[in-house]
Amino acid sequence: MSAQISNKPSLTIKRRLAATPEKIYAAWTDPQKIVCWWGTADSTTFHAEADVRVGGRFAVGFRTPDGEENNVSGLYRAIEPNRRLVFTWAWRSTPERESLVTLTLKPDGDGTMLTLHHEQFFDDAARDNHERGWTQTLDRLEGFVG
Repeated sequence: MSAQISNKPSLTIKRRLAATPEKIYAAWTDPQKIVCWWGTADSTTFHAEADVRVGGRFAVGFRTPDGEENNVSGLYRAIEPNRRLVFTWAWRSTPERESLVTLTLKPDGDGTMLTLHHEQFFDDAARDNHERGWTQTLDRLEGFVG
């Protein structure tokens, strides 16, 4: 049975950003910054909170152009300022489908290599949907910090 758990789908996205790890970390941890870039391409973020400590909670809400509201939240599991964030991830609509996100920031010349690893997806469809969502969200982050 434990082998099935470890075989859950995951994804890894790497992106080099023209900003310091400090600036990128702040974008992920400051609610006033999160609302400026979070979400898919044409969405609007209307809520963000971040209690950035191990065991602290984050929550983000955004709305797509068709009016669909998306709310995600989780708990911080590990924090290394300007280097790494590990947090659980669950949509309000499917709280039983908790997954895990690890964000790593490494200095890379005059920029930063961001690695986002999202694991323990419910199924391949959930992974594929998140890959599309994360790609658009990271595009928005790149525009915000760049």
